Amino acid sequence: MLAFGFWGKTRTKNSKDFLVAGRRLGPGFYTGTMAAVVLGGASTVGGVGLGYKFGISGMWLVVAIAVGLLLLSLLFAPAIQRLKVYTVAQMLQLRYGINGTQASGIVMALYTLMLVVTSTIAYSTIFHVLFGTERWASITIGAAIVIIYSSIGGMWSITLTDMVQFIIKTVGVFFLLLPFSWAQAGGYDGIVKRLGETVGASHFDLFAIGGDTIITYFVIYTFGMLIGQDIWQRVFTARSPQVARWGGTAAGIYCVLYGIAGALIGTAAAAVLPKDAVKDDVYAAMAEHALPVGLSGIVLAAAVAAMMSTASGALIASATVARADVMPLLRRLVGRGTDHSHDIGQGNPEHDIRSNQIYIVVLGVVATLIALVLNDVVAALTVAYDVLVGGLLVSILGGLIWKRANGAGAIASMIVGTAVTLGSMVVYGIIAGDALSGVLANEPIYWGLLSSVVVYVVVSLATKPTPADVLQRWEDRKAGNFDEETGVVVVEPQHH
Repeated sequence: MLAFGFWGKTRTKNSKDFLVAGRRLGPGFYTGTMAAVVLGGASTVGGVGLGYKFGISGMWLVVAIAVGLLLLSLLFAPAIQRLKVYTVAQMLQLRYGINGTQASGIVMALYTLMLVVTSTIAYSTIFHVLFGTERWASITIGAAIVIIYSSIGGMWSITLTDMVQFIIKTVGVFFLLLPFSWAQAGGYDGIVKRLGETVGASHFDLFAIGGDTIITYFVIYTFGMLIGQDIWQRVFTARSPQVARWGGTAAGIYCVLYGIAGALIGTAAAAVLPKDAVKDDVYAAMAEHALPVGLSGIVLAAAVAAMMSTASGALIASATVARADVMPLLRRLVGRGTDHSHDIGQGNPEHDIRSNQIYIVVLGVVATLIALVLNDVVAALTVAYDVLVGGLLVSILGGLIWKRANGAGAIASMIVGTAVTLGSMVVYGIIAGDALSGVLANEPIYWGLLSSVVVYVVVSLATKPTPADVLQRWEDRKAGNFDEETGVVVVEPQHH
């Protein structure tokens, strides 16, 4: 991984190369890296664990992620690619013409940072199985490798390492763990026989996990995929709108197959492993149980690859948002709003790259320290995801599809959606008599989304429309009439 990181450095000449791989990725690289970044430890280790517990219906978490990627690619990715921005908050600023939307960068920075933390903690489970290392040592080793290769050459290094990780994942899951674990369990008949007629049959029920759980997966993960900075930043790397659309679609189809494979592996594990195994340990236990030495190493490497690709993607996303959105906002709040030294692409390219590297290293170290201190990050990630979707989804997607929407509506919907989401968590926590139950409840995100939509529509209609010049600039950018090198909108003359 470190060697590929150094290779990526040779392609990195400026900020555009560092943050979005020069916007030059073709279909092969784009598809592989997009699939790699969206399928992390939760999809791989977590997906197999859900399969162990619920059978084939354990696939729904990854399928929800896949559906989000398919919707993003088919409906929005070409327009997003043509905007030539670096962050989601920059898109909001361009669409609504007001600086207040930069506050969305704070939510996005926290969300991406929590993704880094969860992936970093996930290494420790695999390294512990492989080497018997202590938790702190496992976290530090994994985090150090990701921070080094991500900071060396930015998105080019991450793209090259992601491609290797994509190949390792594909071989490990589809060609090794799936066939070996099913052979070990005696195929469909063997699984039903070993689990008993009743449990065996329920493991092949598509909806055994429960309808409300499936709906929640779609609300959280499908919508989260549509607006996450880590995913958008991959869309920005596409060479053309066509690559963004069809490469992303191919990656989405791959994700569906990956989800089914993980659930089938987990189903086989339910027949082979003890009944009381911890579901997050099932992936590693199955690798050791079903495969000969050597091959089991590749399968465990596939899990680490899944975590690393998500961690590095989230880390560069967090660094980009911190630099492009959060720092300018903080400088304005303390009255230093005219300083452009943190602006992306301003001034000396080498100095610009160094600034990006510093942000990645600092945030990488912060994420590692949080990972060392926190045991369970599910609650933190749930809060981040719920606020992202409940607070930001409406203003982002609304801006892409509804012309009458304006900045006042966007900001009001962000504030109300976030407040209602967090407030509902508190209320449900009080009702349950347990704060964690409130955080993990399904309802807060529904209330947040509902209030966000209502406020967005009402305030937009009750206030003045977005100024015509702002909308014109937005339409020009969305149509692909923006020259990034000169910073000028170039409209082709119409030929009749």
